[in-house]
Amino acid sequence: MFLVAGLGNPGIEYQFTPHNAGFLAIDRIASQLGATVANRRGRAQTARVVLGGREVILAKPETFMNLSGVSVAALVSELGVDPATGLVVLYDELALPLGSIRVRPGGSSGGHNGAKSINGALGTEQWPRVRIGVGPSLEQGAGQEHGRRGSGYLLAPMRRMELSVLDPALDEAAAAVGVIVAEGVQAAMNRFNGSGRRERNSPAE
Repeated sequence: MFLVAGLGNPGIEYQFTPHNAGFLAIDRIASQLGATVANRRGRAQTARVVLGGREVILAKPETFMNLSGVSVAALVSELGVDPATGLVVLYDELALPLGSIRVRPGGSSGGHNGAKSINGALGTEQWPRVRIGVGPSLEQGAGQEHGRRGSGYLLAPMRRMELSVLDPALDEAAAAVGVIVAEGVQAAMNRFNGSGRRERNSPAE
């Protein structure tokens, strides 16, 4: 059993905000597999799928971003998975350019409140994650104009141009999850972290 959780805020008003990139990635994976994330389990919406030859639970916590760990920890306990080898979390990253992704086996929250909540609830930083860039793009400076940065930017609906840049990254994140489940985190890092995109130093929310 494998648990793949995407972070975000429930509610239609948050659906297409940068902070919901994790939810959007989970929906992309489900769509590719012909599933709907609609079952209620562990204070989350879930779906059971087969990915990479393994049984996987897709989850979107309904606890709001700052309490993501409550839902993720409940699912980890219920499913009996080891966070280091049976969990993948997808979430937005303001410190990465819009449209990029990074795979990591663990680490600090980097200021991301959802990741911080999971670290605290699980009592460990060792859980694989796919961070989806939502920060200013290298080419167009998305998010910089008119002070569109920080929490105000993260909770505001994305513009059409921003969504078009994010869209292929959701496919890339979905593919990275498939590799993690089938081959492991290192294989996904080798495949998806070598794109030449560089991380930004802007703080994550």
